[in-house]
Amino acid sequence: MANIKSAKKRILVNKNRYDRNKAIKSSVKTAIKKVEAAAAEGNKEKAQAALTEAAKVIEKAANKGVYHKNNAARKVSRCAKIVNGIA
Repeated sequence: MANIKSAKKRILVNKNRYDRNKAIKSSVKTAIKKVEAAAAEGNKEKAQAALTEAAKVIEKAANKGVYHKNNAARKVSRCAKIVNGIA
């Protein structure tokens, strides 16, 4: 355990950020899975709605610094490609 006050604070801050980032990443993964599930059903309207929600969650994660903007754009693009591939 750290002895210096600033190091102790750093440990606490890192833990809080780790927990926050983990929760946000989990919600992003869940949103992406919902898009994939709707696409697997072949339900275009449901997949489109899931894509809109997923894009919102992913963009929020990027704005909070959890994902790099290019990484977020790639995730949204892949989801959109899946939805657009539904006949």
